[in-house]
Amino acid sequence: MIHSLSLSDVLADHARSRTQVTAVVDGDVRLTYPELDVRVTRLAAALDGLGVAAGDRVLWLGQNSHAVLELLLACSRLGAVLCPANWRQSEDELRFVLDDLAPAAVVGEPSEATTALSASARQPWVRAGDEYQELVAGADLREFPQVSDAEPVLALYTAAFGGRPNAALLSSASLVAHATSLLVVRQMEPGFTFLNNGPLFHVGTMMFCLATLQIGGTNVFTPAFDPEETCRLIDAERVTQAFLFGPMIDAVTKANAGGKYDLSSLRFVAHSAEWDDMITVDDSPWCRSKMGGYGQTEVGGMLTFLGLAEGGAGFAGRPSPLAQVRLLAPDGSEVPAGEVGEICARGKTLFSGYFARPDLNAEKSAYGWHHTGDLGRREPDGTITFIGPKLRMIKSGAENVYPAEVERALKTHPAVADAAVIGVPDPDWHQAVKAVVALKPAAEASADELVEHVRTLLASYKKPRHVTFVDTIPKRGFTPDYDALDETHGGGNYPGA
Repeated sequence: MIHSLSLSDVLADHARSRTQVTAVVDGDVRLTYPELDVRVTRLAAALDGLGVAAGDRVLWLGQNSHAVLELLLACSRLGAVLCPANWRQSEDELRFVLDDLAPAAVVGEPSEATTALSASARQPWVRAGDEYQELVAGADLREFPQVSDAEPVLALYTAAFGGRPNAALLSSASLVAHATSLLVVRQMEPGFTFLNNGPLFHVGTMMFCLATLQIGGTNVFTPAFDPEETCRLIDAERVTQAFLFGPMIDAVTKANAGGKYDLSSLRFVAHSAEWDDMITVDDSPWCRSKMGGYGQTEVGGMLTFLGLAEGGAGFAGRPSPLAQVRLLAPDGSEVPAGEVGEICARGKTLFSGYFARPDLNAEKSAYGWHHTGDLGRREPDGTITFIGPKLRMIKSGAENVYPAEVERALKTHPAVADAAVIGVPDPDWHQAVKAVVALKPAAEASADELVEHVRTLLASYKKPRHVTFVDTIPKRGFTPDYDALDETHGGGNYPGA
């Protein structure tokens, strides 16, 4: 395997070539690359002692922590797979993940949900914090055999169109390839420092964490986004990049209104006069006009970059240099430029399929291309325009909310006969979730009661912000007539609209 380059290999080389560089900052924890490499080796030995073998899954249930990166690298060293789950999920959602993923070990932060789950766990359960640190410190240093970079190493749950999410498996090879393309477009250099203030169960944060690792930079961790703490860390650690979008930028700008913190190290996209004065407006292709392009978890993060198509007609940009993109008709043929087809891809950055979903994997890889489930159009200049999902999705801030998932939760309430979920425009979060509910004859339920019911079953951001009661839900066959619901109840602002 002389051509293999796993995440573990990347770390091992940095431990030799970047002996004085700080790899990790997390509160009082500061680790150089050699120190991180030693901890990862001990952690791999500890996981092996817990019974984690090649191909097994390890589950992280908690907020952001340097432990997430350590666990990912240790899994790479063992040939295992790390899944950082969405810690904001309900006990019901997390129990589904436990049953679906069948991890060989769990590392979790104490919470009401994780305490209940750990009490009936069938696998070793390590508490984050002191117990985790003792696990690492108590393990021996030893050599591990080379693991192929083609093996899955990261699992991220996504794509809950059917009502339950699926775990997308990403290999070291795909993650290293994506990190390489991202660091080129972002023009990352040695000394690059990334603030992991977005959730690490989200590919948008994870892809920058791993690109920072790839370039031998510094990853700074904070449990979750807090505007004041974000300002403090940018100032104290001279952060180059953070996970931020519109409302988060506004919150940071407000928190630093008096200029208490020096944010000039942050090289970011222009946003407002106040924000631009605080930071250094970045001129890399990633930030030159608007950040991003088109992406999803299954392609490692970004499939197309706006930075590769400055001035192009298509607002999703051009494909990553390590991927191919085609716009395909249902029969697998490529549609002509100017016509809408499904965005399909193949290349170095793509995932290895969904865990334990053979039928879905076959469907998604038809005709030898990964079918993203999204529609797009190739413009005359070759750039790509994202049209929207083939199936309905709501975009609230940076989070995807799938109506089927919320509808499933609503229908478990004893008073609900039927329900449909739409997205309505929201001035802060782009869209908000609106539930249209039909109650059973003679049954009663308030809007607040239904919202709280969903909150107990799903992550809080998925709960409806608005509830409307109707006699019946309009249908097209067996499914809700979403177009009619949008027209009647104010739906709009869907992705790509």
